Amino acid sequence: MRESEQARGEQQQQPMFDENCPICEGTGWERIVEDGFEKVKRCQCYYQVRRKRLLLAARIPRRYSHCTLEQFKVSEHDYEEIAKKGKGLDPSKHQVNIAVAKFAAENFIRQYPTRKEGILFMGNCGVGKTHLSVAIIRELIEKKGVPCMFYDFRDLLKEIQASYDPQSQTSEFFVLDPVLTIDVLLLDELGAARVTDWMLDTLTYILNTRYNENLTTIITSNWLDEKKDNNEQTLEDRIGKRLRSRLSEMCKVYEIIGPDFRRKGGRIFS
Repeated sequence: MRESEQARGEQQQQPMFDENCPICEGTGWERIVEDGFEKVKRCQCYYQVRRKRLLLAARIPRRYSHCTLEQFKVSEHDYEEIAKKGKGLDPSKHQVNIAVAKFAAENFIRQYPTRKEGILFMGNCGVGKTHLSVAIIRELIEKKGVPCMFYDFRDLLKEIQASYDPQSQTSEFFVLDPVLTIDVLLLDELGAARVTDWMLDTLTYILNTRYNENLTTIITSNWLDEKKDNNEQTLEDRIGKRLRSRLSEMCKVYEIIGPDFRRKGGRIFS
C-alpha cells in the first residue's frame, strides 16, 4: 500500500468522538432516561468531532476559509451598483444579480438532500462565485453533516496526472475515488485549464459517474455561454458541446451579473 493511502486509512480509523468528553466519558454515547427506561444516544462530542473531520477532509483552501453566507455582505452603495448591473437581465439566459445568487445558495442548502440538482455559478471574476459555493459546502457540513469536497479544476487534473508517475506515492484510484463518491463535490474554475482530449475524457468520466450515481456537484466558471467579444471563448468551447449539455442536466445555472468586488478594496467575493 502506498504511504498516502495508508495515511488515509489510519485517519479513517481514528475515533469519531472526544476521548476526554466528560458527558460520554470517551464512548461517544450519552446515557439518558426516557419514560423510566435507560437509553443511549449519540453524544454531542460525536457530532462536533465529525464536523471538524468533515471540514478538514473538504480541502477548502485557506484563502477561502472565511467564506460563509453571513460574510457575504454588501453595503448600500454596493447594492445600488448591483441594481444598476441588474437592469436588463435576461432570465432566459439564467442571468441574476448577486442578491438573487445568494438567495439561490440559501435555498439550495435548505432543500438538500431532497434536492439533488447541483449549481453552476457562471460570471466574471470577483462577483462571488467561489465565495457562495464554499459557503454552501460549509453550511452543509456544519448544519447537516454532509461530506463535501473542494477541488480546483486545474489542481485536480494535476493530481491525476501526477499519479501516473511511477515515483508518485498516490494512485489514480486514491485521487479519483473521493471525487467520484463524495456526497457534494465543489469543482472550482471549470474550463480554466487548456482543453485536451485527455482532459475532456477525464472530466466526462467524473461528471457522468456523479450524474449516474445521483450525486450533487457544484461548479464555478469564469466562462459564459455567450461570447462577450471576438477574442473570448464560451464554456462550451472550453469543455465541448456534449459536456456542456450534461451540465444543464446536472445543475441549475446562474450567470451572476455584478461589479468586480476584488477591485473594491479587496472585498470578500471570489
